Amino acid sequence: MSSQPEHPTLLIPGPIEFDDAVLQSMSHYSESHVGPGFVSTFGDTLAMLRKLFQTTDPASQPFVLSGSGTLGWDLVAANLIEQGESVLVLTTGYFGDSFADCFKVYGADVTQLKAPVGSRPQLPEIEKALKEKKYKAITVTHVDTSTGVLSEIEQLSALVQKVSPETLLIVDGVCSVAGENIEFDNWKIDGVVSASQKAIGVPAGLSISMFSGRAMKVLEERKTPVAAYFASMNNWRPIMKNYEAKKPSYFATPSPQLIHALETSLKQILAAPVSERFAKHAEVSDRIKKAVADLGLKQVASKPEDQAHTMTAIYLPESVKATDILPALAKKNVVFAGGIHKEIAPKYIRFGHMGVSVLDPKRGDVDRAIKALQDGLAECGYQKA
Repeated sequence: MSSQPEHPTLLIPGPIEFDDAVLQSMSHYSESHVGPGFVSTFGDTLAMLRKLFQTTDPASQPFVLSGSGTLGWDLVAANLIEQGESVLVLTTGYFGDSFADCFKVYGADVTQLKAPVGSRPQLPEIEKALKEKKYKAITVTHVDTSTGVLSEIEQLSALVQKVSPETLLIVDGVCSVAGENIEFDNWKIDGVVSASQKAIGVPAGLSISMFSGRAMKVLEERKTPVAAYFASMNNWRPIMKNYEAKKPSYFATPSPQLIHALETSLKQILAAPVSERFAKHAEVSDRIKKAVADLGLKQVASKPEDQAHTMTAIYLPESVKATDILPALAKKNVVFAGGIHKEIAPKYIRFGHMGVSVLDPKRGDVDRAIKALQDGLAECGYQKA
């Protein structure tokens, strides 16, 4: 049984429910961020991230910074793109739009390739775009939490390698890392940006990313200074290298308690092959999606191959409003999220299923949520046709 106080089960697309041991490691006594104990912990954590991202290339560089997933966008836009350089942003929802906005702040020339709501840009149109113009980078949101759309990275990478191999491939993995398979080396990815509070299973507050040796070379060969201070990789890269080598180093203060929680979570994640973790997320996701279909409901992500395994975006019946079903679920101690995609926001809700809620069936989180959804819809007057 959990030692946590009784509370509603949080099943939004992040933050997620957290494991007891992860939360308990947050209560670690205070220690110096340049003391040997913490330096050792941080070094081990950076080394474990390499295994999670599936990279053995010593030139790859992990970064763990205090911040949210959004900070990852700044890392990419401020460090790898110079003013006026072209970026192709593949957009599957709200977060692709926001990544594009971040690039524009730093002066990039941004082209967005958008798909209809609930789908993703297709390889032929991506190939056409890459042939028409040279891009410094192409970005893709692996799981867009506004739509539940899953993008296919391996085939995209093969296309980029074939058509425009000099273009950097950047993946927004905020809602996918530790829940969806990402093979950093095998898929020739140049950057994955993520965060602690989703499938990695650690309270919010850490920006977690991995960049390739090629991306680091692009950084080194910049013609202009990085137009950021806290988000400058030039400031953070030597710090990360020193920590991983178990040497004390300082640029700005990290969060020791969150780093301890990340170490605990990564040890749990890597205790078994990561492939088993991804398979379990897929298995539970399939069960949830079947339950949604059995209720006569449709997903925002229309095709099975476009549906994420870490969350499900569910269209509501016309007779049911999100403002009715979400409070009904809350009364049953289950918390889902409302819609955030501006074109369809009032029409759908979002069910996040990651981490311990998926991996520890004894908790009963998923079963409780499915039952609450069934009963809540009935209470709102919905009957399957």
